[in-house]
Amino acid sequence: MADPKGFLQTPRQLPKRRPVDVRIQDWKEVYQNQEFSDLQKQAGRCMDCGIPFCHQGCPLGNLIPEWNDLIWRGEKPEAIDRLHATNNFPEFTGRLCPAPCETACVVAINDEAVTIKQVELRTIEEAFLEKRIVPLIPDRLSGKTVAIIGSGPAGLAAAQQLTRAGHTVAVYERAEKIGGLLRYGIPEFKMEKSIVDRRLYQMEQEGTRFRTGVNVGKDITGSTLRSRYDAVVIAIGATNWRDLTIPGREAKGVYQAMEYLPWGNRQALGELDQTPAINAADKNVVILGGGDTGADCLGTAIRQGAKTVTQLEILPRPTQERPSDQPWPTYPMIYRVSSAHEEAGERVYSVSTKEFVKDNLGNLVGLKLVETLLVDGKFQEVPNSEKQIPADLVLLALGFTGPEKSDLLTQLEVQLDERGNIKRDHNYATSSEGVFVCGDAGRGQSLIVWAIAEGRSAASAVDRYLTGNTQLPYPIEPTARPMMV
Repeated sequence: MADPKGFLQTPRQLPKRRPVDVRIQDWKEVYQNQEFSDLQKQAGRCMDCGIPFCHQGCPLGNLIPEWNDLIWRGEKPEAIDRLHATNNFPEFTGRLCPAPCETACVVAINDEAVTIKQVELRTIEEAFLEKRIVPLIPDRLSGKTVAIIGSGPAGLAAAQQLTRAGHTVAVYERAEKIGGLLRYGIPEFKMEKSIVDRRLYQMEQEGTRFRTGVNVGKDITGSTLRSRYDAVVIAIGATNWRDLTIPGREAKGVYQAMEYLPWGNRQALGELDQTPAINAADKNVVILGGGDTGADCLGTAIRQGAKTVTQLEILPRPTQERPSDQPWPTYPMIYRVSSAHEEAGERVYSVSTKEFVKDNLGNLVGLKLVETLLVDGKFQEVPNSEKQIPADLVLLALGFTGPEKSDLLTQLEVQLDERGNIKRDHNYATSSEGVFVCGDAGRGQSLIVWAIAEGRSAASAVDRYLTGNTQLPYPIEPTARPMMV
């Protein structure tokens, strides 16, 4: 156990965010540094429970009490070893995961949870600072080759594990740079892309090969990959976005969130020599969808200089406290305020969009809304509640419905399940010999922590397929579900 009285004497404390009027002037991450001694006190709040429910909340099975104790004792090298034992990329999850481990923390039964996510993040950052993150090059090569399609967190986790097992791994990415949603979907103010690049440098030194600008299915066929490689792993994510087919959808100014966010990232990184093709500057922006992607759009629009920003959600506003039907240790649907929500904009709940209003030239000028009630699990419109609000730019952040149904899936001869995801067995194998799938492509839209966990598990299955056995960890099966409602 860390500090035996830590959870009794030390209140929960997170690093402070930079002042709003300062941080909206740039694209840098929003959090200020926290003294390491203060972090140690936070780690000391861990109770080292007899049954650590935080393990059940974490899909990766992170050894949370162990590295909390080590950080409290100042044993940073041992702490990062325990953290890396279950998580290839704690610098990603420490920034982007919604921390179901914290809602499952035993301290959270009647107090505020241990700051598990922040301890995780600072542990890996201290390791990078002290140059402890070095390439782990395999002792010998197996002679087997693996192609991984997609370079998001699932694909990268599978690639690093298989490379370290001695296989020759090539990661194919259709974009010009590696990272998937980590690079093009996550705004710079949530995770600077230098964080991704430094991990990619380690992977390159270990032997992983990256093939960018290659759209598998068009530039090279799936059948060609199968003939060239001993195994293929599909990690293309669930990028088939959900649309809103209502009158006026064709209006100029209505875009999907993932059509908009990459432009914001390129602008933040100085990669554009002109104004972004989709730009919120001086516009009335409306975001449909109240989740994390909507908040990402919000923060991006604010930094681009939007005139107004409104975020709409069809559901009622969640309560501040954990609902009675979502008891500990499940992940509760409560009212949360992200850094972007602190900065500007209005959040409107219990409304549904009826029409995109356009002018005679087809340009978007507004939205027609109606208030809604949730009755017996169904939405009902409130009579006489229609209204129109101004809008020059609408961003659809309504989630995703599975992997894109492209030529790639046909060429690889894989089957889909009833939800439209790529079908796989308990070994992450698809219906096509030697072809595996991990992450959102097989699971459906989920969390980054699940993507990494599945990438690690699929790598173990591929290693066993290629060699007959494996020493890679095999933490979860595809049928596992989170402790989340």
